[in-house]
Amino acid sequence: MIIDFHAHTFPDRIASKAIAGIQQASQAAAFSDGTVSGLTASMSAAGIDRSVVLPVATNPAKLVSMNNAAIAQNGKDGLICFGAMHPLAEDWKQELDRLARSGIQGIKLHPLYQGVDIDDIRYLRILGRASELGLITITHAGNDIAYPGQIRCSPPMIANALHQVGNIPLVLAHMGGWKNWDAVAEHLADTGVYLDTAISLGAITPIDGHNYRESDLPLLSAEAFCKLVDRFGSHRILFGTDSPWADQKQALQAIRSLPLTESQQEDILFRNAQGLLSL
Repeated sequence: MIIDFHAHTFPDRIASKAIAGIQQASQAAAFSDGTVSGLTASMSAAGIDRSVVLPVATNPAKLVSMNNAAIAQNGKDGLICFGAMHPLAEDWKQELDRLARSGIQGIKLHPLYQGVDIDDIRYLRILGRASELGLITITHAGNDIAYPGQIRCSPPMIANALHQVGNIPLVLAHMGGWKNWDAVAEHLADTGVYLDTAISLGAITPIDGHNYRESDLPLLSAEAFCKLVDRFGSHRILFGTDSPWADQKQALQAIRSLPLTESQQEDILFRNAQGLLSL
């Protein structure tokens, strides 16, 4: 079994517009059309059995409708749907309770898109309540390709949040902090957080006419990636792609090509996710 712990879809009616807008903002290429059918086709081509779909609420007014869609799709077509959450939502507590009652297993946060620091009380209360309900929280961590120079979820901020809310089921996307990887090892290795591998290994794939410098494109080398695996332990690493912003088949091949043991590969590709998701 292979489980992708970090994927995204959009409703069919807005998928093409959403993909075009994010491509323009990020100057990075998409590898599917962003629809549910596009993701399931990608999974089939890659040999991926399950994908965790992570909705990002950029506006609290969209929260209920996004979560209605997640609840309706959850468990179908090999997709495990998490709920969206926004720190400015007035009914955040009731919505978390509703998600838990509906069988949703986790929530997705994005401090940069949502304009709040991860160690702000508005997130801390969400983290605490989600943990009480047995929900996994996954958050964007580090810089963001579409927001150069901005950060709202740095490794020190995450460490500060954990100091206040305690040991909670928390997954940090992009190996703990996109392009903050030295600080990830320094501040977070001795916590209980999980890291996902999305958009962290190899290089950014830009669109035609991009304005990246060549020095901006590289991500973690195989050696640096494996050092993080060793520092955290393979039992705390989750395979994730960020589809449609990575090719799932290529991302899977990149993990399989690393000089890791068979047991480490199994931890990353499915065993850790199975444990978190009780599969």
